[in-house]
Amino acid sequence: MAKIIIPTPLRKFTGNTATFETKGQTIGEAIQELIDNHQALSKHLLDDNNKLRSFIKVYLGEEDINSLQKEATSVAENAVISIVPAIAGGC
Repeated sequence: MAKIIIPTPLRKFTGNTATFETKGQTIGEAIQELIDNHQALSKHLLDDNNKLRSFIKVYLGEEDINSLQKEATSVAENAVISIVPAIAGGC
């Protein structure tokens, strides 16, 4: 199964789980399976149209899915998916 890495700021919505194993065949399916199992993540990851929020970056291995096929990107069985939320701050 592919593995989704949950970023630290979102772990409070997954019971402090750092990873999630998914059977999703695409990034979209994998993210939906994650949300189905951890409903509280929905408002943090998806917009009102059930699309990934623009400030959420998702990587398949080292590749930004926006440079691939976005949510339709195929996921191999041993793939690692990373979710990277935007972090505000600075001077």
